[in-house]
Amino acid sequence: MNFSPTLVVPELFQFMLIMALFIQSLGNRDWEPHVEKWLPLFAGLGFFVSIVSFKASGVMFYGVYKLDMLSQFFKIAIAAGFFVAVLNATRQPTLAGEKRSDYYMFLALSAWGLMLLSSATELFTIYLALELSSYSLYTLIPLRATDKRAAEAGIKYILFGAVATALALYGLSYVLAAQHTTYIAELAGKSWAWADSPMAVIGLSLFLAGMFYKLALFPFHFWCPDVYQGASNETAAFVATLPKLGAVVVLVRLATLLKPGLEITTTLAWLGAISMTFGNLCALAQRDVKRILGFSSVAHAGYVMVGLVAGTAQGLAAAAFYSLAYVAMNLLAFWVVSRVASDGRNLMLEDLNGLYKRAPSLAFSLGVGAFALVGLPPTVGFIGKFFLITAAWDHGYNWLVITLAVNSAFAIYYYLSLVRHAYTEETVIEGAAVPDTSVFSVVGAGLLAAVVLVLGMVPSPVFEFAIAAGEGLLK
Repeated sequence: MNFSPTLVVPELFQFMLIMALFIQSLGNRDWEPHVEKWLPLFAGLGFFVSIVSFKASGVMFYGVYKLDMLSQFFKIAIAAGFFVAVLNATRQPTLAGEKRSDYYMFLALSAWGLMLLSSATELFTIYLALELSSYSLYTLIPLRATDKRAAEAGIKYILFGAVATALALYGLSYVLAAQHTTYIAELAGKSWAWADSPMAVIGLSLFLAGMFYKLALFPFHFWCPDVYQGASNETAAFVATLPKLGAVVVLVRLATLLKPGLEITTTLAWLGAISMTFGNLCALAQRDVKRILGFSSVAHAGYVMVGLVAGTAQGLAAAAFYSLAYVAMNLLAFWVVSRVASDGRNLMLEDLNGLYKRAPSLAFSLGVGAFALVGLPPTVGFIGKFFLITAAWDHGYNWLVITLAVNSAFAIYYYLSLVRHAYTEETVIEGAAVPDTSVFSVVGAGLLAAVVLVLGMVPSPVFEFAIAAGEGLLK
């Protein structure tokens, strides 16, 4: 098995967090200290542990679990996202007090599954890690007091998840039957042309459907806006970010099997083009802020495809970097949404009216997040799209790059509508909740905005890490 505990310190630390939360959930709900008092500290420590372990490398468990630059890059991103998600959820007004330990336990369990997914290099292992990260979300999404929309969102997520899971498992059986292996390293030496192995191409396409579901890529996107709208703001912040990282790391590993011009690669490119166009056009008609961000996720899933179909280390690095940028941008947007909706309700565009007067720091942070999601400089959204475009240009899919540029223009309208309502609309909706302008709220928004800006202005350390990870995959 070649197991070495020193190589999996982030995973072991996260597992110990889960065990501590499990013990607290079994005991008296009034145990001290309350979970919100100690978990953020340890979640932050987990982020530090993942950074310290970034040089870990090796292969364990008979070759199904690999520690490399790619896995460590995504584990750092997952640990950071989990830390922010925990902080964001500590002031969740729609979660019953007796369910808080259970809520955080499932949150931690999902993040742990995503960490395992980052190192999985065999299809059955990927499938099991994906399901581990998904089952927790089936429990988390309906936890929103007595809101019927939360129950509806939970049912939709489970039903769509079941279909995607069945397709992935069915496709896996086709790949195994056609190629006689499920190890990605061995599959890389096989032919993936339709003329040589049609069964394998069909199988891989179906297996990828499970990843497309997590990424909310067309046509597996239907759950996304409804689930964001129905789940609590804090839960939606987690669902909208971390599971996307898990999907991208698997797609990056599987993209090493594909070369530009193959039928399956061209299919991915077309799905990416349709997804970004459909997501942006649908977002134009929305008034609910979380539905806007939901359709935005569909569009951004299409953007990631631009890097994956390039067939180069730079393309894979660009896709990995953009997924990290997307998580930072979305966490910032959902942080502001959660703080403005201090009573836990869904925000409409009109609820943002006059935000620059009521909460100037939150209005500024919302502007930074919106500009980043559009892709305007000097934010990380701009440099992320720049890396995607330069990596994919002149590799057979220039039309897809042009589609990305055109869709970015479409997106300007609805993203900047957020800023327009916050800064130019004066009429405050009657009955609107008072935004949370505490030190916790302002500092959190400011730090996330700083991350979005700094990563945009100084992206080279992170992108070089991603480049090294991409080159390591293609060796």
